[in-house]
Amino acid sequence: MNCEELLKALNEYVDGTLDPSFCKGFEEHLQGCNPCQIVVDNIRGTIRLYKAGEPYEMPPEFHRRLKAQLLSRWRAKFESAQAE
Repeated sequence: MNCEELLKALNEYVDGTLDPSFCKGFEEHLQGCNPCQIVVDNIRGTIRLYKAGEPYEMPPEFHRRLKAQLLSRWRAKFESAQAE
């Protein structure tokens, strides 16, 4: 298994719905791939935070950058569509 295959199966793996025969290759890849380990750990951490139901306050600078990025992408997508 390579990183691309792992990423395609990631949701099913984290949800526990991945075919057991596929899990072995997934876990073998994880043992030797630090970037994929980080991705899986981050997703698991995100799920734990979400399930805890407690809001997480974003740092102000992150919030500002996120808002600017979302607004920029929204404008690029929808304002160009209106011009057509």
